[in-house]
Amino acid sequence: MPEPLDFQLDRLATPVGELLIVADADGRLRAIDWTDHETRMHRLLDRYYGIGRYTISAARDPGGLTTAMSAYFAGHTQPSTSFRSRRSARRFSNVWQALRGIRCGTTINYAELARRIGSPRAVRAAGLANGQNPISIVVPCHRVIGSNGTLTGYGGGLPRKKWLLDHEGAL
Repeated sequence: MPEPLDFQLDRLATPVGELLIVADADGRLRAIDWTDHETRMHRLLDRYYGIGRYTISAARDPGGLTTAMSAYFAGHTQPSTSFRSRRSARRFSNVWQALRGIRCGTTINYAELARRIGSPRAVRAAGLANGQNPISIVVPCHRVIGSNGTLTGYGGGLPRKKWLLDHEGAL
């Protein structure tokens, strides 16, 4: 059995709560979530990397990711980080790639997201993949809204989604 992956965890106080930042030993982003959703983050890590296939230890600014996220919350609203996903997450990668194409300060709806991945009838599937995104903010799932313009479906909660969109000038 291969050695477990060594993940490093840092915590960042933000205006909308404490952010968890998980990187691998090479400093690549593996997960971002909010402290009040830490259980969900572990569930996603288990799904993508395997139960017992990784360890997490505390670290300060792994790979410079905490600094990058601090800059985002300070007003540099296009976080630039390196990330890597596990093979089991690849089925969602076309949606996550489309999410990365949503310019800061703009939003799209779920139907447009499905269209951008070449499957205009797969609105629900696009929404599911959007919700399984382990690195929110960097892969900006918060920029997807309902077709009627309402804020819907952000795992960190709608108040945070609104704050992020306000912060980026999208609302």
